[in-house]
Amino acid sequence: MTTPDHQSPTPDASRPEAKDRIYRSPAGMAGGVLLLGLVAWLGIDAIVSGEGRTPWLALAAMLLVVPLFVAFTLRPAVYANADRLHVRNPLRVITLPWGQVSALRSSYSNEIVDKDGRKFQLWAVPVSLRGRKKAAQRQARDAADASGKRRGGGGRTGFGGFGSLGGVASEASGPARAEADRVMDELRELFEARREAESAQGEVTVRWAYELLAPAVAGAVLLGVLLGVG
Repeated sequence: MTTPDHQSPTPDASRPEAKDRIYRSPAGMAGGVLLLGLVAWLGIDAIVSGEGRTPWLALAAMLLVVPLFVAFTLRPAVYANADRLHVRNPLRVITLPWGQVSALRSSYSNEIVDKDGRKFQLWAVPVSLRGRKKAAQRQARDAADASGKRRGGGGRTGFGGFGSLGGVASEASGPARAEADRVMDELRELFEARREAESAQGEVTVRWAYELLAPAVAGAVLLGVLLGVG
């Protein structure tokens, strides 16, 4: 699931100066930590205890996989403020002023489309079909509770009338939505409110994450050489 944070990221020339809303995937980050821990354990053991070419093969493999694991688990994030959207995907960084955004779409993935028709996936806001199913079930329960209250039934009657309290909470918080869909709703509201603002105009910039690509390529080359020489 994706969680918002309202702290500003480390300053970057390509990042908005205003305070950002930050969205990340806790599940992706937790998976990344576990994978990196496993790689460190196996790799360091092979380097320390291995014989012959084994330490070099382990080093090359770590150099290849660690940047990729970081890229696809810990790195993805979305920074949004009143002027622009800053998308940090596994291998690219995209900065889109709201004035250059055409649409934000949600289907089997969440993506943003610029005015040139280019699509950029939001890796930090993954779609959860399970989350959507749970939200739909909650909506159905809330509708049933509301219908029961209108008929004078008081909603669910079990467990001391907690059904009526649930109905009040649902009316206050609005329709149930999956977490990723709520994030997209927030981004759409910001887009609609700021798309015409003068400070939200500019050019779309796309930068490759060479800081991750370079060591991964070096590791792949070294691993290929070691395997090739036998």
